[in-house]
Amino acid sequence: MTNNNSLVIASINDKGNDLSTIDAMLNSSPKHCIGCINWPNVYDYAPDAKFAIAHSLSHLYVKFFITGEDLRAVNDKNLSPVAQDSCVEFFLQVPGSPEYWNFEFNCIGTVNASHRVERPNATRLNDQEIASIGRYSSCGSQPFEEKTGVHEWSITIAIPFALIGIDPENMPSHIMGNLYKCGDKTSHPHYLSWNPINTDKPNFHAPQFFGKLEIR
Repeated sequence: MTNNNSLVIASINDKGNDLSTIDAMLNSSPKHCIGCINWPNVYDYAPDAKFAIAHSLSHLYVKFFITGEDLRAVNDKNLSPVAQDSCVEFFLQVPGSPEYWNFEFNCIGTVNASHRVERPNATRLNDQEIASIGRYSSCGSQPFEEKTGVHEWSITIAIPFALIGIDPENMPSHIMGNLYKCGDKTSHPHYLSWNPINTDKPNFHAPQFFGKLEIR
């Protein structure tokens, strides 16, 4: 077990601001690298992937900044396999809960999300729960086949604390989590993480390797 990465989730004021404004605000926040190539003998390609993270009284915000080969957004339905596309992911666990949450987004903001204790036994989010997750992408929202070449893109997500069972009046001191970049069916498949993962084969469903995200 390793939790060697940690960071601070700073507080921001989102009152009266829409997600596009928060997206711009996060440009000046500290950026953290999603750069661990955990399975180099199988997948060694590594796009440049970073994220900034913040919270308000009601939401957890993450902005992903990506530059790399290929751009794919075939999946446009809730709970479709967005990991096949140009994808970013945020897995988290609230202290004291046996469950962890997986939030997966392709570059146009399509969501695949669940919560579970173990990987095979997932509770999928319903359409109403998914609709509560804010998304603001530089790629828009319409699907497209893979575009080759180098592309730079970003996406900001807003996860309501209420969705993941956090009471804003009784905020935990931290959550555990990991952030990922993948693209299973792109021309350059890859599996990167913020906190390193020590498993035999690519597997992001590994909460034992989550890092610590302190809420300030």
